[in-house]
Amino acid sequence: MQIEQVSALERRVQISVPLAEIAKEVESRLKRLSRSVKMQGFRPGKVPLKLVAQNYGFQVQNEVVSERINDAMNKVISDAQLRVAGQPRVEPKAAEEGVAPSDNAEFVATFEVFPEITFGDWKAADVERVDSPVTDTEIDKTIEILRKQRQSWADVDREVQDGDRVTCDFVGRIDGVEFDGGKAQDFVFVLGAKQMLPEFEQGALGLKVGESRTFPLSFPEDYHGKEVAGKTAEFEITVKSVSGPVLPEVDAEFAKQLGIEDGDLAKMREDVRTNLEREVRNRTKSRTKDSVMNALLKVAEFEVPKALIEQDIERLREMARNDLKQRGMNVDDSLPFPAELFQAQAERRVRLGLAIGELVNRNGLNASQDQVRAHIEDFAKSYEDPASVMAWYFADRKRLADVEAVVLEDNVVNWVLSQANVVETAVSFDELMNAAS
Repeated sequence: MQIEQVSALERRVQISVPLAEIAKEVESRLKRLSRSVKMQGFRPGKVPLKLVAQNYGFQVQNEVVSERINDAMNKVISDAQLRVAGQPRVEPKAAEEGVAPSDNAEFVATFEVFPEITFGDWKAADVERVDSPVTDTEIDKTIEILRKQRQSWADVDREVQDGDRVTCDFVGRIDGVEFDGGKAQDFVFVLGAKQMLPEFEQGALGLKVGESRTFPLSFPEDYHGKEVAGKTAEFEITVKSVSGPVLPEVDAEFAKQLGIEDGDLAKMREDVRTNLEREVRNRTKSRTKDSVMNALLKVAEFEVPKALIEQDIERLREMARNDLKQRGMNVDDSLPFPAELFQAQAERRVRLGLAIGELVNRNGLNASQDQVRAHIEDFAKSYEDPASVMAWYFADRKRLADVEAVVLEDNVVNWVLSQANVVETAVSFDELMNAAS
C-alpha cells in the first residue's frame, strides 16, 4: 500500500479488504455464536443461523471489518516504521463514477505522524536563573507574621484605629429609605482586613465606644448587590466596643507553639530559616523552570500534530468539569466547553511534552533510582517522621512515577541551563512571595 503525504505531518493510505474474506469470517463467527446465544423460544445452541444473523450480523460484520482495517494499518505502520500520533481517521472510499464495483471493501485512512524535532542555537536563548537570599530580615518578618497569626484581642479605651476589631450597629439609607442588607446590630469587623468598603472603614476611624457618625458611601458600579451598585448611600454607625490586637511575646512559650519542645529561641529561628530556605528554593526553582520552558519552546522547531492537541483539549475539558464538580456545582458530563478556551494551553502542553521527550531521549536525561530516592529523602525531611513518608512513596508505583516525572523535569532544566545563556537574576524575598501569591 502506497502512503500519500498530505502535509508535513498528515499521511493518507488506501486500504482494501476482500469482501469474500469478510463474508467468510462473519459466517464463521455467527456459527460459533449460534452455539451459545440465547433467544426466547429456542434452547441454547438451537437458534437458527438465519435468526442469529438477523440479530447479530451487523455487529459481527463491523467487528470483522474493524479488525481487518486495524491489521492493515498496523502492517503499513510497521513496514514504513512510522510513529503515528493519535488515532487514524478511517472513512469508506467514495465510489468513482463509471468504475465497476470492486470485490473489495475500500477505505481511506488519514493519520498524523510525530514530527522530526530540531533544536536551534541554545546560546541564543536567554534563561533567567532566579536567586533570592534568606537573611535575618526575612526571618524577622516571618516571625512577625507568625505572631500576627496567633494574636489575641483586648478591649481598649481609645479612638478606633487601623487594625482594631470593632463591634458596631449601622444602618444605611438611599434617598432616606433603608435598603435590604444595609442594616446590622453587633456587627464585627477588623479595620484593614478589607472586609468592608474603604469608605465604611474610614467612617469608623477616630470614633470611641458609644460615639456615632453619619457619612456618605458610594457603592462601586460592579458591586455584588445589584440593587445598590453605582448608588450613594448615607450610613449611620455607632461603635459599641473596640478591641486592639495583642501579639504574643517572642519567648519560650511562643517557640513551643511553633514546635520547639524545649522553647529554645535560637532553635526556633533556625527552624524558621530552614523552612524559609526550603520555600524560597522551591519558588525560585519554579520561576527558573518557567524560564527554561519558555526558552525550550523558542529553540525547538517542529509542527505539532493536531490530533494530539485535540486529545489534550478533551483532557482539559474533563479537568474543567471535574473542577466545577469539586466546587459543588451540578455539572453534566456533556457540558460543552468551546475548544477555543483550551486551544493555546493544549498546544503549549503538547509542544513542551514533545520537546522534553526528545531532549530526554537524545541526552539520556531519564530519572535514575538514586535521584528519585534523594528527592524523596529531601522532601521527607520537612516531616516529623521522614521514614514513614519515604515508605508511603515507595509503597505505590504511581507515587514513585509522579516523583520520577519531577526529577526528569529537573534533569531537563539543568541540562538546558548548561547549554543556554543564563542570566542570573536576584529577586527580593517580598517580590518572590507576592508573585507566588
